[in-house]
Amino acid sequence: MKHVFIVSLALMVACLYSTFGFALNLQHVEPAFWYVGMKNPTLQIMLHGSDVASADISIDYPGVTLTEVAHTSNPNYAFIYLQIHPDATPGMMKIHLRNGRKTTTLDFELRARNTKIGAQGFSAADVLYLIMPDRFANGDASNDEADGFGVDRSNGGGRHGGDFQGIMRHLDYIDQLGVTAIWLNPVQYNKGRASHGYSITDYYSVDPRFGGNEAYCNFIDATHDRGMKVVMDMIFNHCGSSHWWLQDVPDDDWFNQNDCAVTLGNWQREAEAAEKETKKAAKKGKQAETPQRRWRSIPGLQNTTHYKWVLMDPHAPQSEKDLLVDGWFVAGMPDLNQRNRHLANYLIQNCIWWIEYARIDGVRMDTYPYADYDFMVRWCREVNDEYPDFNIVGEGWYPRNSAAGWWQTKSALNDNDTRLKTVMDFDLAFTMQREILNESNVSEGYEAGLFKVYECITQDFLIPDPQHVLTFLDNHDINRYMQQGDPIWKLKQGLAFLLTTRGIPQIYYGTEWGLEGDAALHNGRDYRMRIDMPGGWEEDTVSVFTPEGRTARQNEAYDFASKLLQWRRHSRAVAEGRLLHYTPDNLTHCYVYARVVEGETVLVVLNGSDREQTVPMARFSEVTAGFTCGKDVLTEELMDITSNLTISPRGVLILELK
Repeated sequence: MKHVFIVSLALMVACLYSTFGFALNLQHVEPAFWYVGMKNPTLQIMLHGSDVASADISIDYPGVTLTEVAHTSNPNYAFIYLQIHPDATPGMMKIHLRNGRKTTTLDFELRARNTKIGAQGFSAADVLYLIMPDRFANGDASNDEADGFGVDRSNGGGRHGGDFQGIMRHLDYIDQLGVTAIWLNPVQYNKGRASHGYSITDYYSVDPRFGGNEAYCNFIDATHDRGMKVVMDMIFNHCGSSHWWLQDVPDDDWFNQNDCAVTLGNWQREAEAAEKETKKAAKKGKQAETPQRRWRSIPGLQNTTHYKWVLMDPHAPQSEKDLLVDGWFVAGMPDLNQRNRHLANYLIQNCIWWIEYARIDGVRMDTYPYADYDFMVRWCREVNDEYPDFNIVGEGWYPRNSAAGWWQTKSALNDNDTRLKTVMDFDLAFTMQREILNESNVSEGYEAGLFKVYECITQDFLIPDPQHVLTFLDNHDINRYMQQGDPIWKLKQGLAFLLTTRGIPQIYYGTEWGLEGDAALHNGRDYRMRIDMPGGWEEDTVSVFTPEGRTARQNEAYDFASKLLQWRRHSRAVAEGRLLHYTPDNLTHCYVYARVVEGETVLVVLNGSDREQTVPMARFSEVTAGFTCGKDVLTEELMDITSNLTISPRGVLILELK
């Protein structure tokens, strides 16, 4: 696949020529190329260069019409709007920029549609495996250093060197585990030291420390070759403080609180210049003052309240809603104003470009409620108009499922349809983390354990399509599900529930073998949330990627997870079936539920007590009628279900009824 170079370099070296030997100093053209045959015929091209707004712009290409050249408050930008007609063919389109007698011509490629597999979407038939790419495996040490920062594995918040090549080396491990899709935390370029990926500094480039654009496409191809999918993490609410936009802000309303973005850009420029001087001094053996980054206290800046409830609160004043959306997430993440039409078009096209170019199968959108609501509706609509099978999951960090129901498309609770297919079930994740160790109990004034899990699922009457919620036990932002000293049954019961209840399950890397965190250290310091996968680095002395490198307990956990995941790949009942569940009681302390589709019934029993329980089966006749036994999917043992079932303390039974 043709490599996508950094646009400014490609323009200066290869794309420009002039009638009189003059070359317009274009620094950015985005996107770098586009496709003919798209359902939406409109294309926006952003040009950035010194006084580009003064140029008369024309095009010369059959089947393409220039409909508008738009200018902003900054004369260094021009936005070209084109109509690409159905009869347009692939080729090199010439864009002429004339200033007086001088003409500069830009070659802009129109490509044929990408025919590789992709844009498949994801559903309840899938299990997503979430990887923080910097922390999984380092397969190419040559790309470890960028922007003056190298690898420091002792720094929990710094760069550790993981990359696409490292993940590709362990695709066997991921495939054999039994998951069907890989979701990576953001891979777009994040200039600087931070490793999390949520401070994007170039929307069209993959971070060179991961391998760059071509390596990303190769990773996706290799994943698709194994029958697995790829989900891309995106952020439209904000960008990083080192994004080149801050060095020359495109418009006076490109950012929310635009003056603060200009100030931050000036500070960033000063800091980078000071860092260069510091490095020069160090080379000469001299000392220089360490540059101070001041953006934690930008004058006049208002941060978001993070009170996401105001968007659905019928009693909330408009000022509260405005501050949520227009306030900055943090001072180092400038807040994008999607109400600016050029920025809105830019972001939507960027998403579509990645789908077409890299052939991703889905998107997880970060900080979903913080962006402009109407823009997000439009984005969902345009992406799904172009790719009907595609799926988007929005991160809405709410501790109540009423919010998930409000955000999902076709909600009876929301008059303005979001068009968002999939929402995240934080309520269920927090309930599992908080309650699973408690003994199942229900009595007047007190509920605990598996009853609280059951209670969470009962709130599905608020959710239009419970099968399209993303379920998880943990992720990169919250405590690890397994904590120091937790019993292994906690992991087994959590995974069993996650992989058999309604929704689209997501497993965070390491959870499959019981990677532990420490909730007491969670306040910014529990780096086990984002720990390196042992064995992903040459210097590691232990590798969890092989049975030999795992402890007996870790192998027990991994084998349980893999057995269940491999079975789930072929279970229609779990992927498509109706969920019927029974109220846990204080007689058996068990949570019993079934997944039922025509021709297939799966019965699940979870013991919420520390004692062996005998479960009378007559209560469950609605789902067991006509069956006499069940095959345990974990042990393949046949069990009689005509009278009573015995289940071990904190045990799990997953039975295919026969």
